[in-house]
Amino acid sequence: MDLTVVAYVIYLLISIGLTVWVARTLSRNGRVFIADVLQGNEKLADAVNHLLVVGFYLVNIGFVTLYLRSGETILEARGLFEALSVKLGVVLLVLGVMHLGNVWVLNRMRRRGIMERQAPQMPQMPPVPPQGWTAPAGA
Repeated sequence: MDLTVVAYVIYLLISIGLTVWVARTLSRNGRVFIADVLQGNEKLADAVNHLLVVGFYLVNIGFVTLYLRSGETILEARGLFEALSVKLGVVLLVLGVMHLGNVWVLNRMRRRGIMERQAPQMPQMPPVPPQGWTAPAGA
């Protein structure tokens, strides 16, 4: 009996389930960082957070579906587990890299926002009018 289709179904269910779980976790916990970066603008933080989650879904589910194809026929339970372990391991690594990338970007945004808030604010002065004219060199 060919178990390749069974491997596909199990792979898709687990991979998409993991993607949804990681995306929800990032969304719930990343919103705090985004709100901090955007200086408490909750509406904008929610919008940015939603856009990041949609992008996360598109990239990861796109990868999961592209990585679905298997070049070998799976005939026994052992082969099924071996194929699933390789495929799910790669998906977990990609999800981990995406997660670390998201955390890194959010942290950089947050640090930049903190630095901007802590930087001394220059008073808004009107521009200084010209005080003279200098002739070009050699004229």
